[in-house]
Amino acid sequence: MDSLWGTGWLWFGLFIVAMLVNARAAFKLLVDWRGMLTTCRFVTDAYARLDALPTEAALERTPGIPIFLHLVPAWEEPAIANTLAALVASPYPLGRLHVVVATKASEEAGPHPAMPASTAELARRFRETLPPWQQKMLSVVAMPGSGRKAHQLNWALRPETLGVTLGEGYDPRRVYVGVSDADSLPDRNVYRWMAAEVLAGRGAPAYQGVTLSLANFVAQDGRGRVCAIQQSSIFIRVSIARLINEARRLRWFARLTARAPRVGRAIRPVFEFCFRRSQICLGHNQFVRLDVLQAIGGFPTSGATEDSTLGLAIGARGLLMAPMPMLELVDLPETKEKMIRQNARWYKGVLDDAPFLWRVWRAAPTAFNAAQLCRHVGNKVVEWPIAALIYPLLGFLGWHLAYRFADHPVLFALGIACPSISLGLSIWVGGIVTQDCIEDVARHLERPLDVRRTTLRQRFVGTFRCQTYWLLATRGAWRVLWMLARQRRFDPPKTDRVTR
Repeated sequence: MDSLWGTGWLWFGLFIVAMLVNARAAFKLLVDWRGMLTTCRFVTDAYARLDALPTEAALERTPGIPIFLHLVPAWEEPAIANTLAALVASPYPLGRLHVVVATKASEEAGPHPAMPASTAELARRFRETLPPWQQKMLSVVAMPGSGRKAHQLNWALRPETLGVTLGEGYDPRRVYVGVSDADSLPDRNVYRWMAAEVLAGRGAPAYQGVTLSLANFVAQDGRGRVCAIQQSSIFIRVSIARLINEARRLRWFARLTARAPRVGRAIRPVFEFCFRRSQICLGHNQFVRLDVLQAIGGFPTSGATEDSTLGLAIGARGLLMAPMPMLELVDLPETKEKMIRQNARWYKGVLDDAPFLWRVWRAAPTAFNAAQLCRHVGNKVVEWPIAALIYPLLGFLGWHLAYRFADHPVLFALGIACPSISLGLSIWVGGIVTQDCIEDVARHLERPLDVRRTTLRQRFVGTFRCQTYWLLATRGAWRVLWMLARQRRFDPPKTDRVTR
């Protein structure tokens, strides 16, 4: 022991911190690995059972099927017709599917000079090309004044708009409000899958589907393709996997409470604080029941990103969002600068969600709400900007300090092993397993898309540049922090899809 303390308290403390941080990084990568495999099985099983879903004709004869109100918020979207064509072509009974494009009146007054017409006009022109029965499915509303995506969505959900779109006497408990971006290419079977769940008695208050940032994969350069794979991996290894595992944990705890009620009541605060996780909405390929949206006051407008706040608000009400296996393709920004701007907007949303969670906890100081606040601040607000620096630094520090404890075999072995395992898993999970899982999921797309690495150079670059996307995300976070420090404000720009 004397020789151990003789190395100095400072070095010993740094050694323990480095070892714990590297062990945590390795554990998170293992969790990500398992999450990706879980999501891939979930998607594969669902697509294997597509033939068992009720047909459009069968749904037409079935009473009580859900009504879908699919919103497409849009501003300066020259290719919006592609998304609308995919939505109206979905096989679902007439009168039970409504697609609403929510635009801004300011764009109609002054369209982008590089566009042939405003987004609303392009949507109306597309509607004119449809047969009369499909024209009834599509409508366009324009929001006056200023506002972001959440304001456009809420404008489309005003009572007077809903009365025109859905007709009088609709039941909000049967209406699901879907959201897709104007660059989305959704799966045509999404409505049939959700209808089957509702008819089987498994209907959930909200759903989040699988999203892949591969719509413009072929047009991307080498760096863009690596980033497209990595951004897609976030959705399958974190967002959807979390929803799947959250439901499993709650079912396990419910069984425990049924068998041992006193034990369940005693450990519930510990369970909710240590094992519950926040629900993640992605802002596209998501569906929320209309009565739930009305209860929480519509799409949240307090932050830069309404989708993440929506997931937190649903969870705070004790509602569980369900995962949906149907796939949706979206674009990835095609330049490095645009990727940084996109991640800057997302990080600004992370900062805006912190005071929202604080207000939720003050209103109801439960273990669950406390856990959501603590994890959000620690894992997102703090870790996002520093992870790209702190993990390599502490990995090197762990290796270096291990030799100060060479006389203690156990500490030396741990000091060498933790950063080595973390580094190896970052390459294996991020560069190899991620690619395999994305390829496995992408084979279910209706539009054929080859995301394989076909050359030795592509395999090498794709494997060892797997951290490129995370470095760009870090730059986006620091851009927000820098602007807030200098100007006390940051206005997140919209992803520009006009100048492609």
